[in-house]
Amino acid sequence: MFPVEIFRTTLAKWIEILREHEIRFHLTGGLTGTAYGEPRMTQDIDIVIDPDRSKKTVDSLIKSIERSDFLFNEDSLRQAIEHGGLFQLLDRNECLKLDIYPREMIAGELDRSEPFEVFEGEFLPVVSRIDAAASKLIWISKGSHKSRRDLRAIFRNCRPVQQDTVRKWAKYECLDALLDEVLNEANELE
Repeated sequence: MFPVEIFRTTLAKWIEILREHEIRFHLTGGLTGTAYGEPRMTQDIDIVIDPDRSKKTVDSLIKSIERSDFLFNEDSLRQAIEHGGLFQLLDRNECLKLDIYPREMIAGELDRSEPFEVFEGEFLPVVSRIDAAASKLIWISKGSHKSRRDLRAIFRNCRPVQQDTVRKWAKYECLDALLDEVLNEANELE
């Protein structure tokens, strides 16, 4: 379970909207570091949503968000859905930000989501361990420092077969040297 209950209310509001529009989703980002690796504070919630279904429902999705407690920029949302970018929602009551990605960083990742007990008795789809490690590696290649520690923790908590799959994926994507570099780094407090 995630230790931070404050996310529950904001997530529930967004998930209700997604389910109303039959948009598949899963949690990703910093929360997966906590789920599969080591607990750490995160300032937002990252959520991948189905890009195809989002495009088909964009107008009604916007209307639902307008009726909700979320603040958002309609132009940013439309562009993100059209081009696979990022849009943000701010829960005006909880002052918590959601980063919404209407695209898969790893092809087919939504099909491999795993149910995870995010809150006591509440299971939500979370990016798979393998896809979490792979996406962390991509973010590292783009300059993310926080993802380095997350990747080490996620990888360390993978079963050997999962580690082999991550290594094969990294080799295929020409990120195997970067993976080895990150895995050989010491954590800051060790």
